[in-house]
Amino acid sequence: MEKEKLVEIKNLKKYFQIKKGLFSTTKENLPAVDNIDFFIKKGETFGLVGESGCGKTTLGRTILQLIPPTDGTIYFMGKNISKFNKTELRKIRPNMQIVFQDPSSSLNPRMTVKQILSEPLKINGMLRGEALNKKVLELLQTVGLDEQHMYRFPHEFSGGQKQRIGVARAIALNPKFIVLDEPTSALDVSVQAKILNLFKDLQKKFNLTYLFITHDLSVIKYISGRVAVMYAGKIVELTLTKELFKKQLHPYTEALLGCIPVADPKIKKECVIIKGEVPSLLNLPKGCRFNPRCPKKMAICMEVEPKLFETKKDHFVACHLYKDLHKKK
Repeated sequence: MEKEKLVEIKNLKKYFQIKKGLFSTTKENLPAVDNIDFFIKKGETFGLVGESGCGKTTLGRTILQLIPPTDGTIYFMGKNISKFNKTELRKIRPNMQIVFQDPSSSLNPRMTVKQILSEPLKINGMLRGEALNKKVLELLQTVGLDEQHMYRFPHEFSGGQKQRIGVARAIALNPKFIVLDEPTSALDVSVQAKILNLFKDLQKKFNLTYLFITHDLSVIKYISGRVAVMYAGKIVELTLTKELFKKQLHPYTEALLGCIPVADPKIKKECVIIKGEVPSLLNLPKGCRFNPRCPKKMAICMEVEPKLFETKKDHFVACHLYKDLHKKK
């Protein structure tokens, strides 16, 4: 039986209005997230990968309604939350949480760990007194810390320990969905592995659903079941993770995976260098957004923007190289 969709977004857009110049009163739209569709099934880890500035974090925060969408629809637990008011959002927020990229800046430096973990429970009126203390200790033990850490401040912990505290805070209200916004990028490699294993253990224990945002494809390969590749505010490829590492369709995805080092000195691997720079979202090229850097571009790529379509079961791509398959669909 196919798993039920927990999160589904349709035609999601997030445009930021910015001034054209320092003294200008004219504003223009910056399309950080531009017309995106996908869904996340209950209990799965959905990966979102792309270069810095492609809109990954903005997309994650827009889904959680930390940033209001410009247009489009967000369904969570079968409800359209994109039009919810503050009161309605507050009721549903315990079910959707986030773990931020930088554990140092996401924890209040003036609060002890006990105060940090108690705050969401108090705000939502869930526990008080001894029951609250017991719950805080339970949360710490769940993420690999113990009672001696309760009364310390964030600056007294290592990066990995701070991230464990951030994870404990995220699971405090028993959420169903957590956005993991590059949660291991600020950590050492050995610590990264431990945190990734913690996420897997928590997912099994609490039946959690993750949106895992990262620029590290090796992390995606280890933790996610499906993955979407994002470029300049658009999703260019979406498929099962094992399928993506077996066969990449979009030239951008092909170049990204082609540069992953192989742990064997006998294997010689040529890295395909992506020439040029990521385009400014204020000055996007006509047609395909990747066309100025694409080694396989055609005339149509510079005129018509490709749409995301299914080339075969569960494998979607936005590329004119497969336009004949698109016509058959």
